Amino acid sequence: MLAACSKNVEKTEDIRPVRAIKVVADNADIVAEFSGEVRPRVESKLGFRVGGKIIARKVDVGTQVKRGQVLMQLDPQDVALAQAQAKAGLSAAESSRDLTKAEFKRYQELRDKNFVAAAVLDGKETAYKAAQSSYEQALAAFKNQSNQTTYTTLISDVDGVVTAIEAEAGQVVAAGTPVMRVAQSGEMDVVIGIPEDKVNTIRLIKDIRVRLWVNPSELISARLRELSPIADPVTRTYAAKLALPDSSKNIQLGMTAVVSFVAKNPTAMIKLPMTALFQDKNVTSVWIVDGGVVKLVPVQLAGSSGQDVLVSSGVSVGQTIVTAGVNLLKPGQKVTILGVEPVISQKTNPEANKSADAGAAK
Repeated sequence: MLAACSKNVEKTEDIRPVRAIKVVADNADIVAEFSGEVRPRVESKLGFRVGGKIIARKVDVGTQVKRGQVLMQLDPQDVALAQAQAKAGLSAAESSRDLTKAEFKRYQELRDKNFVAAAVLDGKETAYKAAQSSYEQALAAFKNQSNQTTYTTLISDVDGVVTAIEAEAGQVVAAGTPVMRVAQSGEMDVVIGIPEDKVNTIRLIKDIRVRLWVNPSELISARLRELSPIADPVTRTYAAKLALPDSSKNIQLGMTAVVSFVAKNPTAMIKLPMTALFQDKNVTSVWIVDGGVVKLVPVQLAGSSGQDVLVSSGVSVGQTIVTAGVNLLKPGQKVTILGVEPVISQKTNPEANKSADAGAAK
């Protein structure tokens, strides 16, 4: 009885609201973006020029160092003993030289008076020259050992920052073993990896922009300084180093950066927002509004331009493309357009603007 008294529910047609734009062609910028890291232009691995046991470390990772500042020290005892030995050898060589010199002088006087033969004088002269050479050899050895004494102290030769410590106090190291890394202050690079299919294109692009994750709204112009001729054996990408301008401020080593390579497209192409793309069975498509009804059309992408994508085929100028709500549609569904937002062309195209205005009026 209750069912007989109720009114029949009227079926309403499902009309889904969407946002859409009118398609126009434009010479859009082709943009390739890569993530990278800020690194120092020069980073040196420092080591002692002599071997020994480390007795002191004066700095930590992140310490700002100045030219001439002490970084580490070795135990100088063995080197000091070697220096004393070299000094004693120099004194002995000096005494021997002075003795042979005086003896050679006396024999010269005797030869002048014809008291000794010429052969005897020649022997004394040879002995003096040998003693002089021994003295010079001992002097060079002493100077070299004196230099070795100064090598027990590791001193920074540049202004920079300590980026790594590779040896600690108490460790015995050989001559030349890296114990510390210091990044030179000043010039910095952004290092990125470029896939092999884009290497030749990247070489020709001059408009390079860098955005730091800490301040994404600021664009920094960069310059391609170095491009590796061989691919990395692990990532199979080519390392590129982009020089940052000296005027850049508040940039710290290790910061994350996004590098954009921008080039003008010589031919006009259609540019759509990424929200207009619909993925169905690994096929990229868009929804076209025709007479208030949507239909799914596959498209071919040609690249990216900022937050938009470039479409090479599948849609044509003047068509209306859904940009919001693409995942809630089905073929043949009726839609109502909340707003038609025409893509503003970089070129002045009166015909395209008229078409866009007409679509907005509808």
